[in-house]
Amino acid sequence: MTKDILTIQQRLIDFLKSHQPKLKINAENDKKFEVAGTIPTMQGKQKVDGHYFASVIPKPKDVRLYFFPVYTHVQHFEGTLSEELQKFLKGKSCFHVKYLTPELETEIQAMIDKGIACYQEDGLVEKE
Repeated sequence: MTKDILTIQQRLIDFLKSHQPKLKINAENDKKFEVAGTIPTMQGKQKVDGHYFASVIPKPKDVRLYFFPVYTHVQHFEGTLSEELQKFLKGKSCFHVKYLTPELETEIQAMIDKGIACYQEDGLVEKE
């Protein structure tokens, strides 16, 4: 298990980067990493170059993973998150990741993969 904020931050970023070029990086610095889809679409009433997907933001006591598919595609994630990962979820789409175990890493990777599949189904992310 790791509780090191920088290690957690890097692992979450690596999980998201593994989906390039389906996801494009909108921001990458010490304070924020953000990715979105690559297909121009409407997001609310505004046309965007790619639908928002996720952000990783380090905080002093945890790393925030803002994961939009868990909000936009609730039915695909309801009842599928482990109790441990569910404890990290604050609000509708923000996970406060305080530590990572190998099991949590596997689950978060699978959750991101599922989010990609949901966005591909809706034409928000390129299909392979």
